[in-house]
Amino acid sequence: MKRIGLFGGTFDPPHLGHLLIAQEALTAVKLDEVWFVPVSTPPHKERAGLTSGKDRYDMVKAALLQEERFQVCDIELIRKGKSYTIDTVRELKQTYPDDEFFFLIGGDMVDMLPEWRGIDELKQLVTFVAFNRPGASAKSQPDVHFVPFVEVNISSSLIRERLAKGKPIRYFVTPEVEQLIEERNLYGDNNE
Repeated sequence: MKRIGLFGGTFDPPHLGHLLIAQEALTAVKLDEVWFVPVSTPPHKERAGLTSGKDRYDMVKAALLQEERFQVCDIELIRKGKSYTIDTVRELKQTYPDDEFFFLIGGDMVDMLPEWRGIDELKQLVTFVAFNRPGASAKSQPDVHFVPFVEVNISSSLIRERLAKGKPIRYFVTPEVEQLIEERNLYGDNNE
């Protein structure tokens, strides 16, 4: 039986903050693997101009090249439509019934968990692991495992903004992701 962390998000683009969370999950929760799960369409927020699923999948795959315990899982991109976690976890539990799943979230998401579709069933199928940043105000919950985490103020939106202004993104993303962004001109003409 493997202990597998599921890490969902748009990953538009994936950045070093994502990799830090995954790294900490491996050790703090004693996981065997972390699977990055790019969403097809986020159910809780609509964003115009979301980069295509193929480009986001390819960027995540490129970001994970240096760590064999990190994988990209395209289950939500294949299913398409709104990406509800409960649908994904049900499908994964059917495919991998002997494995134990953990769902990685930011500490700021904990207070929103009661609003997630099928949350009661979801809590039976996974253990939620929240990465709490210094100064975060998430309330402790008995069924959520909190992991202290460093303050990392890198976000995908910050990277997109930097690219739109022609600013460098080196040291925000892996060199492989930076190269893909440049080759495919993913965030406009100013990404030098």
